[in-house]
Amino acid sequence: MSDTRKIFACVTVALLYAALCTVAIGQDQATVQEVVAKVKEAAGTLSKTGDVAQFNHKQSPWVWKDTYIFVEDCDKKVMAAHPLRPDLVGKDLSSIKDAKGESLYPDPEGFCKRVRERSSGIWHSAGLWSGYWWPKPGETVGSRKLTYHLSAEGTPYLVSSGVIP
Repeated sequence: MSDTRKIFACVTVALLYAALCTVAIGQDQATVQEVVAKVKEAAGTLSKTGDVAQFNHKQSPWVWKDTYIFVEDCDKKVMAAHPLRPDLVGKDLSSIKDAKGESLYPDPEGFCKRVRERSSGIWHSAGLWSGYWWPKPGETVGSRKLTYHLSAEGTPYLVSSGVIP
């Protein structure tokens, strides 16, 4: 085999390996489309059942790939459910800080109002995106996270999930 063919074969194998690794990694990471679809599904379920407890379990359909659903209570201004951080459940929203020490909800009332407005009327089910720094599941160092929030109609709850790009 000539040197050119060997180089070509090595480059082809390397590119194929890189492509397969990217596909495998991509299958473990939730996409923006998956997050939006799962949040809409969870909001619909919560609107029908009012059962917040189902979102506190690690082994549930609300925890998938590298993300999960969590729920905020806009009436009480507290975290209502979080499957990976039970220490946040019941915690005042204004006291929850990201990995850089910034408040996730500096104005919980205003935040809830904006999400509810985007979830109804002409925006129906549009939801609201927010960004902050949060550790990936199983890690302690924060990564940039983009989270989609949607109001669960007929309840005081917002349903949320995010992606780490």
